[in-house]
Amino acid sequence: MEVIVSQSFSVIEWRGKPAIRVRNTLGQRLEEFKPLEPGIVRMYVCGPTVYDYTHIGHARTYVAFDAIKRYLMLRGYHVIHVQNITDIDDKIINRAQREGRDWREIVDEYSRDYFDMLKKLNIKVHIHPRVTDHIKEIIDFIQGLIDKGYAYVAPSGSVYFDVDAFPDYGKLSGRFHPEDWRQEEDVLREKKNPYDFALWKAWKPGEPYWEAPWGRGRPGWHIECSVMSSRYLGGQFDIHGGGQDLVFPHHENERAQSEAYFGKRPWVKYWLHTGYLTIHGEKMSKSLGNIIPFREAAKKWNPRVLRMWLLSAHYRTQLDFSEEALAQAEANLRRIRGAVSELARVIDEASPRGRLDDDEVKTVEEVAKAYLEFHEAMSNDFNTAKALASVLRLTRIVNSAIIPGEYYTAGILALRLYEEFNTVFSVIDDILYGTAAPGGEIAEKLIELIVSVRQELRKRRIYDVADSIRSELSQLGIRLYDHPGGKTTWRIE
Repeated sequence: MEVIVSQSFSVIEWRGKPAIRVRNTLGQRLEEFKPLEPGIVRMYVCGPTVYDYTHIGHARTYVAFDAIKRYLMLRGYHVIHVQNITDIDDKIINRAQREGRDWREIVDEYSRDYFDMLKKLNIKVHIHPRVTDHIKEIIDFIQGLIDKGYAYVAPSGSVYFDVDAFPDYGKLSGRFHPEDWRQEEDVLREKKNPYDFALWKAWKPGEPYWEAPWGRGRPGWHIECSVMSSRYLGGQFDIHGGGQDLVFPHHENERAQSEAYFGKRPWVKYWLHTGYLTIHGEKMSKSLGNIIPFREAAKKWNPRVLRMWLLSAHYRTQLDFSEEALAQAEANLRRIRGAVSELARVIDEASPRGRLDDDEVKTVEEVAKAYLEFHEAMSNDFNTAKALASVLRLTRIVNSAIIPGEYYTAGILALRLYEEFNTVFSVIDDILYGTAAPGGEIAEKLIELIVSVRQELRKRRIYDVADSIRSELSQLGIRLYDHPGGKTTWRIE
């Protein structure tokens, strides 16, 4: 995609956007994105195990893949987004036993927390399958692997995947070293190999269970994602996502059992993984006590600011949490929101000119370059960091040229980029589309009333009260702008 500027007339011609390229973990290379079926993208993202509060590391992954989905939709693809909930697992059972509660209470409590986070971050998942709603499909899948010779039943009633029966194991992660495998002695005794992994875990007293042909028990961790993803996306699909920590063994095991079952390679065409989130340079961990639940972060920072910060780095890179980083994200968002509010006013009050002067033509060219830079960044493995930089550059152009010059044409083009930026980042919906909280229309009328009262106070030279109103509104995030001639405009920051 490029902008061609005619030497004689400075006419901008728009050419097609660049091809989308993604860095595939399988093969560790940058590849042109071509879905299995033209026009449709099937995407599965590993969701939470609901035994504790969702933290900002989880939010980083979910926001990243929401942005990827949104950009693909912006480019004209129909995207089917599936994100699972693991609602039966060792961690859930252990917490329930430790707290003397039913395991389903644990699941319900932390599922509500997870859904609250999605709502605050404006993440909309199309299908949210739960493991316990797919036990029959899981049992059928495991039986299929047994029948094909890829799995075996141990004397205890547990079922294991025979890794040696799948020669391609380790290709995704490159981390499979059989000689380094260590496990509990009782588990090792019933396995063919120490690195074989559980598809079905035999029942232990005090644990929930389901009946299966090989005995009572429950699913292993890895099998659930193979079953639920294929149920809703088919035996092959386009994108499988998750955090970097899931590459091995979780995604390696998923790939092995799925390709063994379906007999198709690749089972997933593109594997994408988010980088680690650190706290002041240290990896988040319970042992260090530096886990930050999302609900705690959202008490201090507006979810829009958190979303802005989470997308301020490329999804594959390490992202560090700090007060300074959040403050910078908040400042950047304030500048963008302010510029869009003023830009809307300029477009509303101005009108197309019969002839653009040289300054506006130059400004139009600068806006067009920013637009192209945004799409070049997003097309290059969804680089939201560079995409954001292009929008911040646009914001400087808007504030320094478009608003002062009241450039209608440049303003319309700038607004187009802001709309496409927001399609991905989703941080200015309320300004662009008026999708504020319920009662927003009434609140807007009240602000207009307060502004008109303040204007009357200024006319009467009661400046101390007028200044007090301005200060109080500023504390609420409402910024007033006094223009020559007595006119006052406002915007929410």
